[in-house]
Formats: sequence, structure tokens, C-alpha cells
Amino acid sequence: MEITGGMNGLVLTAGGARGAYQAGVLKRIGEIPRFKDQPSPFSIVAGASAGAINGVAIASHSNCFDEGSRRLANLWSEIRFQDVFKTDTLSLGLGSMRWIKDLSFGGMFGGGGTQSLLDFTPLKGHLAKHFTLDGIADCIQKKSLYAVAISATSYYSGKSFSFIQGQPGHPLWEKSRRASLSVTLSVDHVWASCSIPVIFQPVLLETSVGDYYFGDGGLRLVNPCSPAIRLGANKIFAIGIRSQKSAEVRSKIELLEQDEKKPKMKRPPLVQVLGVALNSIFLDHLDTDLDHLNRMNELLLSHGVGPSSVSKTKEPMKIVSALAINPSIDLASLAQEHGHKMPKFVRYLMEGLGNSKAQSADLMSYLLFDSSYTRALIDLGYQDATQNLAEIEEFLNT
Repeated sequence: MEITGGMNGLVLTAGGARGAYQAGVLKRIGEIPRFKDQPSPFSIVAGASAGAINGVAIASHSNCFDEGSRRLANLWSEIRFQDVFKTDTLSLGLGSMRWIKDLSFGGMFGGGGTQSLLDFTPLKGHLAKHFTLDGIADCIQKKSLYAVAISATSYYSGKSFSFIQGQPGHPLWEKSRRASLSVTLSVDHVWASCSIPVIFQPVLLETSVGDYYFGDGGLRLVNPCSPAIRLGANKIFAIGIRSQKSAEVRSKIELLEQDEKKPKMKRPPLVQVLGVALNSIFLDHLDTDLDHLNRMNELLLSHGVGPSSVSKTKEPMKIVSALAINPSIDLASLAQEHGHKMPKFVRYLMEGLGNSKAQSADLMSYLLFDSSYTRALIDLGYQDATQNLAEIEEFLNT
């Protein structure tokens, strides 16, 4: 299938272990009869963090979308903690001692030895074992894929970098907060994109502009749809990891007038603060970006700019339609049910930072790389996609 006319873009957001939800959605879409043994409906794929893992898996199987989505779901359904970060007592204990040393005596003896709470070196080997990124080049050559973009954050400049492998002549950009490079994607690019700040250590990448350390792709990617749109997508299908219903309920409770029924919040422990910080990185950007996209579409339409029209500005503007699928329930609540599967030492550390499961649920939902939890997320994504299947099919068919 040669790509002609408008292109569909697949946008996969960041989210640690929550990325299993995206695999469930994609598995269900892969079972649509129209896509059986057929090329992917997504000519452009853009992902960050866990979305980078899912993105390269789908992109490398663009010649046969249902096979790629099925393999991705199988990968998440079998994942273990030790596939992602070191769980042995010695590694975790030494990591804790480095934190104590730097925080307590760093000013006296020199600090800087601490890079992260956990060592996620095992993830690189796990990715190398299960991913053959050579398939991306093959799909590009056969024109079932236009481009795939993996985002990571530079710890040198603070910019969001999009590492792009695509057909010759694909767009590149350089902005104050965003940049792009044309590369042959490797496991290292995906690994760097998954480096959750503070939790996992930075990753050194060799690039055409220098060798720099990078971290999680969702950290500075405030417009997750931007790479796909800049690459030429006319339609965006995005899979988020935030429950809209849960967010709306919490917001309504927080804005209640002062009365006896209004909850009295206690001072949040550090584990809860960390959970909210990760939420701000992983959950909020997609909603904000889609709101901005809809406002831009309305503005262009009000000025008579049609779907295929462009403005006379330096950067052409166009109508971009979007459809997003989000979890129907709160994934943090789901994580609470499986929290006992967390390695004992990690659970011990988290309990030291917060004194209840509810307070640590958000943070736990990103780090719970256990098959019982990820299978529950896959099932939820599958069910949510099934509930919205008619809308998804119509969106991808038009």
C-alpha cells in the first residue's frame, strides 16, 4: 500500500507501566476485519516513554498491523519487574545508601553520585531481546509507513527532541523548546525516552549534534500531537492513560463550597507529591494539546480555511481532526488492587515516603511492571476500544 493523500497519525503518550493500556486498545483495533493481514492504518507514529515502546512495535509491523498489535499485547502481558529495573536487595540497598550519602554528607565530601531511585538498565536488554527495529526500515521502503518519531528530553538544553526515522525528505524542525533529528532508530532511543526523571537514570545518546544525556520523552513534550502533525498527519488518533471521569470527579470535589461534606485534606507525603508530579508530566499534556487543536480548527474554519487549505504564514496551517481514547476508570485505583505484587524492598521504600496505599497509588501505577496489573490494563484498553469501536472505525475509514 503506497501512502497517498492525507495521512493518519498515531499518538502514544508517556506513562510507565500504564502503557499496557495502549496495547489493549491497539490489539482491539487490530482485530477489525478491515485490518486483518493488512498494512497499518497509521502512516505516522509518534510516541514518548512507554508510548515509544508501543510506537516502535507498531511502526516496525506496519506491513501487518494486526500481527504487530497482537505481539505488543503479548509483550506487556508477560512483563516482570526484573525486565525493567533491578530488584535484587543488593542493587536496591546500594541505591538507597547513595541517596543517604549524597543527602547527608554530599556538602562535606562531595555528592552527585546519585542518579535515580531505581536502576532500569535491565529494560535496555529486554527491549533488545524483543524488538527488531530493522522492520521500520523495511516498512518505510514498502511505503506502509511514512515516519516514526520517538521523543526524549535533553538534560543539556532542556529541549524536547524528536528522533525521526522516515521516508526521504520528511520534515524537520528547530524551535525554542523543540528540535528534531533524522536518525536510524535504535533501542537506545527508546530506552532514553523511557527514563522517568528521578525514578530512572539518564541515558547517554550519541547524536549528530553531540553526545548528551536524555530523559523521559513526556517531560518537556507539552504538545504530544505536534510531532505527528509536523510530519504531515491530517488526522490524529491518540491513546491517553488518564481517566476523564475520575479527573472530573476530583475536580468537582475540590471546587465544592466550604461545608461539612467537603473533605479535609491532610498534608501530602512525599510519595503523593511524586505521584502528582508524574501525573502533570504524563496525564495533562494530551488533554491540553487536544483542546488547543480543537480551538485552532475552529479558528481556521471561522476564517474560511478548509481541510486542505493552508495559511500564508511561515508555517502552513491546516485542519487536523482528532480522536482520543482514554481509560474508563482510574488506573491508580486499579494499581491499588495489585500493589502487593511490588517488590518488597521497593514497597518498603514507598511506604517510608507515604503511609497509605491511596497516597502512593499514583506513583505505583507507573512502576507496577507486573503481569497481573498489565493484563488488567490490556483488558481495560480492549474493552474501552470495543465500546468505542464504531467511532474508531468511522474515524479511520473516512
